[in-house]
Amino acid sequence: MMRYKTMENRSRIKRQVIFFLFLVSLLGLVSLLAPYLIPNDPYTTNALYRKGPPNLTFPFGTDKLGRCIFSRVIMGTRTSVFSALMVVAVSLTTGTAFGIISGYYGGLLDRVIMGICDIFLAFPQMVLAIGVAGLLGGNMTNAILALTLTGWTSYARLSRGLVMTMKKETYISAARLSGSGNIEIMLEHIFPGIAGELVVNATLQISAVMIGFAGLSYLGIGVSVPEAEWGSMISEAIGYMQQAPWAVMAPGAALFITVFVFQLLGDSLRDYFGVGRGRYE
Repeated sequence: MMRYKTMENRSRIKRQVIFFLFLVSLLGLVSLLAPYLIPNDPYTTNALYRKGPPNLTFPFGTDKLGRCIFSRVIMGTRTSVFSALMVVAVSLTTGTAFGIISGYYGGLLDRVIMGICDIFLAFPQMVLAIGVAGLLGGNMTNAILALTLTGWTSYARLSRGLVMTMKKETYISAARLSGSGNIEIMLEHIFPGIAGELVVNATLQISAVMIGFAGLSYLGIGVSVPEAEWGSMISEAIGYMQQAPWAVMAPGAALFITVFVFQLLGDSLRDYFGVGRGRYE
C-alpha cells in the first residue's frame, strides 16, 4: 500500500513538472515569436489616442504616448524572460564551477573563494546590484552584469557544501583508487550528484532575478526607455495610474503570472528531486 502511494505521488509530481515545463516552453515560444505576434508596432506613438482604454485595435489600451500596451507587453516577454534566463545561466555556471573547486580541493583555495563570496554577501544583493548598475550606467547589458555579479555566490556556497559532503563518500574514494583524475571525478561523479539541487535552486532563482531586473528598470537603471520591458513600463505608467490604470496593470499582471509559473515549476522540481525533504513522501 505504501509503495502504491509512493508511485502515485511520484506520478502526480511528474505530471506537474511536465505541465509547468509546458507553460515555460510556451512563454519561451511567445518571446521568440514576439515580433510576429504583436498587432501593432510597440514603439509607434499615436497622439490621437493617448492613454486610451482597451478596444479591438489596442486590446490592453495605450500609454501616455499612444503606444499599444499589448504589443509592448508581448515584446517585453523577450526582454524580461531571456534576460533573467541569461543571468541565471551565467550565475549557475560560474558559481557552480567555483563551488565545486572550492569544496573539492579545500585549503587555501577554499578560503580565498569563500572569502570573495563573503565580500559580496556582506551587502544586500539588490543594493549591490543597484550600485553596480548605477555605476556602469542604465541599460540591459549592465543590468544583466549587475545581477550576475551578485547572483553567483548562492550557487558557489550551495555547490561547495554539497561537494564537501559528497567527496567523503565511498564511491569517490573508489574512483580515486581506480586511477580517475580530479577533473574526471568532479565532472563524472560529483557534478551529476549535485545537479538536481542546483537545477531546483536555479529555477526558483529565475523568479527573483525577474523581479530584480524589473526593479532595476523601474528605478531607471535597467532597460533604457523606450525599450519594451515590464519594469520600465510600470515605471513610466505609475505617474498616470489614475487616468490609465491598464498601463500599469497589464505589465504588472504579465510579471506576476510569469514569476508565479517559474515559482511553481521550481516547487514541482524540488518535489520531483526530493530536495530538502524525504523523497516522495
